[in-house]
Amino acid sequence: MYPAWLLPTLSSAFIIAIVAVFHILPSHFATGALWLGVYVERKAIKENRPELMEFLKRFSLLILVFCFVYGSITGVGIWFASAAASPRAISTLIHNYVWGWATEWVFFIIEIVAIYAYYYTLNRIAPEHHLRIGWIYAWGAWISMVIITGILAFMLTPDKWFETGGFFDGFFNSSYWPQLFTRTAFMFAIAATYAMIAASRVSNLEVRKEITRLAAKWGMAGLIGGAIFSSWYIAKLPETTKELMNALPYLKHMLIAAAVLGVMVFLYFAIFGMAKPDLSNPIAGVVAVVILFLAIGAGESFREGARRPWIIGGLMYGSNQVIAKDVPAKGVKSEVDEINEKGFLSRLYYLPEDLRKITDGNKLEVGKVLVAHQCAGCHSLKRNGLIRPLAKLLSGMEEDEIKDILDSLGDYSYMPPFLGTDEEKEAAAAYLAKIANE
Repeated sequence: MYPAWLLPTLSSAFIIAIVAVFHILPSHFATGALWLGVYVERKAIKENRPELMEFLKRFSLLILVFCFVYGSITGVGIWFASAAASPRAISTLIHNYVWGWATEWVFFIIEIVAIYAYYYTLNRIAPEHHLRIGWIYAWGAWISMVIITGILAFMLTPDKWFETGGFFDGFFNSSYWPQLFTRTAFMFAIAATYAMIAASRVSNLEVRKEITRLAAKWGMAGLIGGAIFSSWYIAKLPETTKELMNALPYLKHMLIAAAVLGVMVFLYFAIFGMAKPDLSNPIAGVVAVVILFLAIGAGESFREGARRPWIIGGLMYGSNQVIAKDVPAKGVKSEVDEINEKGFLSRLYYLPEDLRKITDGNKLEVGKVLVAHQCAGCHSLKRNGLIRPLAKLLSGMEEDEIKDILDSLGDYSYMPPFLGTDEEKEAAAAYLAKIANE
């Protein structure tokens, strides 16, 4: 086990969620943007309409700055936060999909080179050659999504991988195709929102209205397609996840919130894009982006919550990162029985010698270490914590009552069992009782 990343007021998982939502906007915008861009450019070439190039200049600059500066920073942030919060999960994904990620990075480099070439050669090289650069970017960006989606879907539904350990058996799993089509549809809606912002800055009024209407059509089609494919995705969720939706009402609430916010964006396209394109302006566009951001947050909250109590479905628990299933094809064995027999502390090789054995003098300190590893990934520890604060949830409870709760955690469908010996559970209960009654 690696040292735990302890954030008393928040939780490490919440930090990942925040960074991820901030990253999804620019990443999906980057993926869908030049499909719309090359459509407009092809139209400009075919109809000999150089006035459309002003939009492409503004739009490609927005892609370059927003996606490949801001987006790249948040992308690095996800890797940093994930490696700090869930190092064993990231290690497992890398060991299984290192060549998948390597391939994705190749296409990401293609994206970077292509967007710079596209922007800086606009109106400087032959139109047909410039259009080819746009197509290279568009396909490269989408293939990047094709690869990443396989790894993300594996985390929910590994399926046949448990039997074979095969790369493609885990990659092309039961939730892969609906998730890929959902993300593909929504990438057009996200790109259309930014296209309307860029179009609102175009000086030619007729071009502004034309592009605004076009972007609105793409956006509305993307939202409709996204809703259809989302229904397919939900239908493909494991039965355990569907049961979880009944145990955790907030999952349904997140779906409803995402749907309502999606309808608001659809109305933005319908009103500001189709009915009254002359009303479209950067402020309205920014408001639409904020609504999109909230919708993505709700959708991603559902997607992440649907895996509970796992971080890799059926294989590794989320909060403690313990492997709970044998995978003979990969030489992987469940660690649950051994940890319950020998203790969770036996896996914490970084601990100093004076904390490796529980005594009356270090019981609370060891209890804090155990809680940090098995609880703090999903719960904040302080009473005023923002994410399921344990000190508040357990307020007024005595040590023996908390010990009983720790013994029963495995009975909850959305929480992993508290692993370790009875002595370790008593130490954790002692620490939790202390913070609950301070």
